[in-house]
Amino acid sequence: MERFGKPLPPGSGTLVAFARHPLHPMLVTFPIAFLLGVLGTDLAFWYTGDAFWARVSLWLVGAGAFMGILAGIAGTVELLWVTEIRRRPASWNHFVLAVALLATAVINWVMRLADPVGSIMPTGLYLSALGAVLVGAAGWLGGKLVFEHQIAVDKGEDHDTDPLDLADDSSR
Repeated sequence: MERFGKPLPPGSGTLVAFARHPLHPMLVTFPIAFLLGVLGTDLAFWYTGDAFWARVSLWLVGAGAFMGILAGIAGTVELLWVTEIRRRPASWNHFVLAVALLATAVINWVMRLADPVGSIMPTGLYLSALGAVLVGAAGWLGGKLVFEHQIAVDKGEDHDTDPLDLADDSSR
């Protein structure tokens, strides 16, 4: 029990990466943009009444849910298999908020499939606003994990060069 009272050291490695770059932070940018965009297109529909914005919202929320699931798989693998990540409460808080966000996005998308125009007011707009709040909260905790806890941050101690040799300009 004594080891649980000690503070965790900053930093941890990553398991799910491409060329040493963690996949979760690379993938998560897409659902963030798409799900925040849904709120904007729902508001545009509310303001203009143009069905174009309803169709855009349908596609954005569907793409946001799909890309969120992909990012969530990468993040869940990291959470479950990397002890230093799993032992941090902020990791579990981020996970719970991200799951709530994905559930909200999937419900919002499925609800719109049959009638993209009729499903926006008021329920679709409320779900889009809830999704935007959840994006902000989950993003805040994700940023806390990276910037404060140094999760999946490569300190560069054991690497001499860029994995693709793009930064090597010694031959020029």
